[in-house]
Amino acid sequence: MVKMAQYGTKHGHGLGKLRAMIEHPDVDLVGVFEPDEAQRLRIEASQLGPDVHWFASAGEMLQDAAIKAVASEGQNIESLAQTEAIVEAGKHAWYDKPAGDDWAHWQSVVASAREQQLQIQMGYMFRYHEGYCKIAEWVKSGFLGEVFQVRAHMSTSLGIAQRERVAVHQGGIMYDLAAHQLDQIVWLLGRPNKVTSFLRNDSGDVPAFSDNTLGVFEYENAIVMLDISALETRPMARRFELYGTKGSAIMDPMEPADQIRLSLDEARGGFDAGLNVVPITPQSRHDLYMLELESFLSVIQGKTEPDRSYDHELLVQETLLRATGGIDS
Repeated sequence: MVKMAQYGTKHGHGLGKLRAMIEHPDVDLVGVFEPDEAQRLRIEASQLGPDVHWFASAGEMLQDAAIKAVASEGQNIESLAQTEAIVEAGKHAWYDKPAGDDWAHWQSVVASAREQQLQIQMGYMFRYHEGYCKIAEWVKSGFLGEVFQVRAHMSTSLGIAQRERVAVHQGGIMYDLAAHQLDQIVWLLGRPNKVTSFLRNDSGDVPAFSDNTLGVFEYENAIVMLDISALETRPMARRFELYGTKGSAIMDPMEPADQIRLSLDEARGGFDAGLNVVPITPQSRHDLYMLELESFLSVIQGKTEPDRSYDHELLVQETLLRATGGIDS
């Protein structure tokens, strides 16, 4: 079994990742350090509370040589520094998105991990989503021809308090959510040549918060449009659309997803010309977190190579910061 711990719990995925480690048969969850006592007390009172040992300090956790890996689950404003501390302690990091506002700082953390041969796996759970994996396979094999357009919609509904927390990050809701889709987009298409963003505040409720946003990512022969708002009525209509010269693939909704609408110019690969409805297995967030963790464990145990390289993790964050204005586009 792999001894793991968790640093922070305020990330939106934090309790889900904690539950995944508690339930995984190959993980021995040694404990959690949460610097906010009020937050710790809330979790202690929850259903997860009895399964958790709480460290008195970050040092107690990071200095424990038996702990091989730590989940970095602080809120976005604190998580990059926490991840740096994890890596500097010589431990693998299961790090939830995105990788901070400071591009130079993130590059430094990745360089340190690379030098020490430590794994940093970002928490982009759609890497393990059956629909996205199938579309990636079709793209990389040339099954859909040359990709010329992608549209991704991943909006949400945030209350005022949530918007105020995210408002400290340049780009607002684009900063908070876009990297989930950018992780897929740059995996398929690489680094965009040009990024243009529209970062609007259309509700007026939290003036410093970009609550209605659009990113346009230009490639030599393709254009990608990614729109994300914090104002959408629940349930959200999240979708992913990819168009190639020989066919298209659409997941609507993409979360949760149970099918892909596949259109082909001619019959191939066991599919008909024209419209095909390709079933996929619905996956819960918990299912995806467990698959993330399974991959992470396999890498740090030396059984498999990482699903994504250090350079890919850097590219996703660079593209996000280009979209939010954090670095030049």
